[in-house]
This record gives sequence, C-alpha cells and structure tokens, in this order.
Amino acid sequence: MIDVQRYPLLSAVASPAELRQLPEDQLPALAAELRAYLIESVGRSGGHFAAGLGVVELTVALHWLFETPEDRLVWDVGHQCYPHKILTGRRDLIHTVKQKDGVAPFPKREESVFDAFGVGHSSTSISAALGMAVAAAHQGDPRQVVAVIGDGAMTAGMAYEALNHAGGMQPEPNVLVVLNDNRMSISENVGGMTKMFGRMTASRTLNAMREGGKRLLGDKRNAAARFVRRWEEHWKGMFVPSTLFEEMGFHYTGPIDGHDLPALLAALRTLKSMRGPQLLHIITTKGKGFELAEEDQIAWHAVGPFDPETGVVAKPSAKKPTYTDVFSDWLCDMADADSRLLAITPAMREGSGLVRFSREYPNRYFDVAIAEQHAVTLAAGMACEGAKPVVAIYSTFLQRAYDQLIHDVALQNLDVLFAIDRAGIVGPDGATHAGSFDLSFLRCIPNMVVMAPSDEAECRHMLTAGFLHDGPAAVRYPRGSGTGIAAGESLEPIAMGKAELRRSGHGIALLAFGAMLPAAESAGKELNATVVNMRFIRPLDRALLLELSQSHQAFVTLEDNAIAGGAGSAVAELLAQEGISLPLLMLGLPDCYLEHASREQLLSQVGLDTVGILDSIRRRFPALPMAANA
Repeated sequence: MIDVQRYPLLSAVASPAELRQLPEDQLPALAAELRAYLIESVGRSGGHFAAGLGVVELTVALHWLFETPEDRLVWDVGHQCYPHKILTGRRDLIHTVKQKDGVAPFPKREESVFDAFGVGHSSTSISAALGMAVAAAHQGDPRQVVAVIGDGAMTAGMAYEALNHAGGMQPEPNVLVVLNDNRMSISENVGGMTKMFGRMTASRTLNAMREGGKRLLGDKRNAAARFVRRWEEHWKGMFVPSTLFEEMGFHYTGPIDGHDLPALLAALRTLKSMRGPQLLHIITTKGKGFELAEEDQIAWHAVGPFDPETGVVAKPSAKKPTYTDVFSDWLCDMADADSRLLAITPAMREGSGLVRFSREYPNRYFDVAIAEQHAVTLAAGMACEGAKPVVAIYSTFLQRAYDQLIHDVALQNLDVLFAIDRAGIVGPDGATHAGSFDLSFLRCIPNMVVMAPSDEAECRHMLTAGFLHDGPAAVRYPRGSGTGIAAGESLEPIAMGKAELRRSGHGIALLAFGAMLPAAESAGKELNATVVNMRFIRPLDRALLLELSQSHQAFVTLEDNAIAGGAGSAVAELLAQEGISLPLLMLGLPDCYLEHASREQLLSQVGLDTVGILDSIRRRFPALPMAANA
C-alpha cells in the first residue's frame, strides 16, 4: 500500500474523479508525488521507466481537465502509460507490472475502462482516436477524444495517414492530438521529421507571434484572416517549418514546455473548448526528475529493479550470451568478410543487437525509425542493386510489414535476410510483443527459407546460410539465452534443408523446431523416443521425415509458435501429400493470446515444458511403448 506520510495527495487519489476534486494550485505538488512514486514503484519491480517520467505533468493535466473515462484518452506508445495507470485505480498494484496476473505493461481495454484503446505497437493512436471521434459524432455523443503520441511514434507512416485523413474530413472531426516531443524513441530519434521538430522548438518567438496574430484576427474564414494566413505561410516557411500540420488541416499550438503544468493546463483548457482537429506540440524530457535517466535516456528506457536512492540496478547472476548477442557478433564478423552487407533496423538498435555494428560500420547501418514497412522495401531496393541487406526486426514488428515482405521481397525473389528476434514466447511484455505467428505467416510464402536454431552455434551458422542464400531467408530466434553452447567464430553455413537426428528411439519420433529441442530431448529420454532437431520449417527435410514415418508409429511436433498453420501443420501437409496415414500430435501455442508472465511460466502454462510434453504424449498415445527400457 502507498505510504500516506510520503504521498499525502497521491494517497487520496484513487481515480480521476478524485483527482478532479483537487484545486488547481495543488496539482504541481501532486505531480511531484506522482513522479516520486513512479520512481519508487519501478525501482521495486523494474519495467518501462524514462518515458513515463516525461509525461507526469501531461497525465495529471489530461485527467484533471477531461472527464475520463467518458472522454477518451488514447496513449501511444503504450510504455508512456505508467503514470496514467497509477491515477486510474492501479496505483497500489503498479509494482506488479509485467508479472503474471499483475498489471499489464501497456494500455489494455480488459484491464480498465480508462484504457480506451489497447496498444503495444506504436503510431496507432491518431487512427484509433479519429475512429472514436467519428463514431461519437455519428451517435450524437459530445464526448471528447485525445490522442497522446510520442516517444518516436510520429516517425511512422501510419500517424501521417491518420493526420491526412482527419485534416481533410468534412464535417471536421473533434479530436485533439498531443505530440509529446522528447526527441527519443528507444534510441535517439532519426530522420527529417526529427530535424524539423528541432527547428520548431528553436522558433518559439515566431510561434508566439503567430498565435497572437490568430487571436487578433479571429475567425480564420474571414477575408483578412485568409490574406494574412497566405502571407504568413510564405515568410514563416523560410524560418519555421511548423506549417506542416496546419497544411494538413490541424490547428497547431506550440511548442510549449510539457513540464510547465500551469502553461500546459492553460493550453489544454483553450483547446478543449475549440472544435475541429487540434494538435498540441509539447516538449518534454524523457526521464524527467531522475538524474540518471535524464543523462542516459536509452539505458533507462526500461530497467530491472533498482535502488531509487543510488540508481544502482540489481545485478542479475552471470548469464550466458543471448541470441541477440550471437546475432550482433555474427553481423560484425560477416560485414568484415563481405562488403556487400548492409544492416537495417526500424528503431530497435539496442533491442536487436546493432549497437556495436552502428559504431564499427556507421556507413552501412540504417535506422529507419519506426517504419517497418519502409525498412523491408528499403532492403528490397538495396538487393536490386547487388547489396546484401540484413533486416534486424522483432517477430511481432515484422507483422506490420507483411505486404512488403511478400510483394516487394519474396515475389521478386530478392536477397534479403531477416534476423527475427523475440520469436515465440516473449514473456513479460505480453501479447502485443509475443512472436507467436511468424512460422505460420512465413512458411506459406513462396521463395522463403525459414530456419529456427536450437542453440547459439546453430543460430550463427543459420545466419550465414541465410545471408549466402540466393533469395529471401529468415532466421527466427527467441528472446534471451540458449543452451550455453559457444557460438564460435566460424562463418560456415548450415546445410540447407537438412534436419539433425539427435536421438534414436522407438515408437514415437519427436520433431522439435528451434527452442523446443532441449525439452524434446528431455522428454525423448524419458520415453525412449526418437528426437529430431528439425532446424528448417521451410524447406522441410522430406527425406528424413519419410524415412522416419516408415519406422515409427507416431510423430509429435513441438514448436513455440501458434499450432494453426505452423511447423506441425507443415509436417501434416507433407504426410497427406505422400498418402501416409500416421498419428500426429502437434504441440505448440494454443489458439489464444498469452498474457504477460515469465517465459518459463508461459511454457509451463501451455504445456511446452518437459512435464507438459510428457503429459500430452501419454494422454494421446497411452497404448504405445514409451518406457526407457522398451
């Protein structure tokens, strides 16, 4: 429970309705308590940190001025939302964030009526808010809708598609977009829009003059206002590129200091009374109020538990290199060996393991910001001219570029390697970040090669095989470390389409894909079953599977992917095509979205640990000999 002595105001605010009972002059003190409580809570649990510190004042202002949840508040990106969760009934549970049965790390409609829209991926807020505003107008409902977009989300094309639509609609939709400009994504923001926002920030005097002129001229539809507006665009365009949003049909206000609560309240109060599409541009500091986070915003984007007084992060026990580490080393080694290699990331330099490469090969490194579709087609263009691009991307983010993957890469059979991180069960970030579907959506694409390593060394060899392959290829690997097998320094490729017989047994053959191999080997030993490290989802090792089908009574496939359309389905299709009638048990992720918990907890929950695998096999095949001495 919250300490009443340390947090006298926050302890009395369990909901926005209670927040709105406070007088305006107490809001700065409440914001200070909220920031301190956030630091204390995340220090205890770990989680997304710096982005939330940057929106404390904004969160207080929005919930105090607007009648949430009746007025809709849409957060984008979701890791800004911890202060919002604290003020909306989850204050005493915020320390359980990311834990099994605890608070979700992102807005989630099922969790609270105050979470108007679920979000984990970025740049969806304006589209969702516009849809809400249109539906409300259609129903004659006067509720107001606010979208808060920030932490790099304005670098994605989807945001501009929504702005373009909203700004051209008739009648004009009543929607307020708050652009939280902190110049950061997880890494530093990149691209022309970031430079433009920087110039806008530097031109506050001109913006103040412009806003004063608007108030003086009044209705923008009168003749004098229209003349001055046209004249203004000519001279202001030479100094301030802030006309973009107004040209798109939004009334632009800003930039203002997002940590100046009185100024923020004044601006929002004015905008709340205005009709039509509005955009408020605020400048904030990611990590505001915690010195270490302000100084190193990248490292403190998300952290493990730490001491709020000293900033010392709890040190985990010594651990094995992660698959991301293996990819990072391979990428630099292959770049040294082959000058054709170019690396692309959609704003995930740290998460995808490109920090070292970006320093050692800056002219061959391309961070395209939060623009997954562009990343894939950029790679296609590079491949057309003889380069060998590597797209480093999370499984869940590759979903956003599926059309480009098919239309721009695979259809043209271009040499692009996809290094797919966070595949399968991801864990604490929950359903929005789970890589549950990549085997299903990749293996149906002609020309694609799809590989899943069972250990670190195999991952390195697969990356080489995919890079050297003539056509598109994907290597998908899980979050975290593998079995501890040293990846080595070899750049030798793995044999294309060849599985590995790991154990010869009787009765049942366990066909393990990727990270499922250790559990399969453990179960196989208990059952005296054959165990195969399948390695390839596309192409399958047809010869080995057909051979095993003649000597075994059943197959069991194991994958950390959705059963529907996954690797097990590929085996079933092969057997059907060959007219082979063989019992087949497909074990994988169930037909549902998995909530946040640790990877180990989720594997146990879905029956993909050794105990669950043994139980499923014994229930399905009770008559088959499965004892170790069979």
